[in-house]
Amino acid sequence: MSLVLRLAGPDDLPAMLSLYTQLSPGDDLPSPAEAEATWRRILDSDMMSVHAGVCDGELVATCVLVVVPNLTRSQRPFAMIENVVSDARFRGRGFGKRVVKAAIDHAWAAGCYKVMLMTGRSDPAVLGFYRACGFVSDKTAFQIRRPPGQQGRAQAPR
Repeated sequence: MSLVLRLAGPDDLPAMLSLYTQLSPGDDLPSPAEAEATWRRILDSDMMSVHAGVCDGELVATCVLVVVPNLTRSQRPFAMIENVVSDARFRGRGFGKRVVKAAIDHAWAAGCYKVMLMTGRSDPAVLGFYRACGFVSDKTAFQIRRPPGQQGRAQAPR
């Protein structure tokens, strides 16, 4: 069983949505039209790439890389990795690590001076996975979320 690493493309949307149900089981799925529009914006962005691991023709692992232009650090960009998920049937085979490594390699090729990743998970296996990918926990992360009742669908920038 070998893994093929590649960038996700237009035809990968159904498989991506299926994997995302494993990542965030409580999330509502978007309508097909909304999902297609968002997927197109992601694929058309020159700041984003979706890294995919495919095994026997099936998408089994993925992550999103966002490269952010920067005016500090000699104008070298930085990157963030988000939405890391491997199909539960394929975990423990190193596929997720290979997809994350491909995203990190992409960031280095883009001239990034650092790659960041945040997780809300405290499971030692998840934290060990990120450490095995080369990440260190040496900074404090903060986040803020939209208050309940103010949830709305994201609109495309105009």
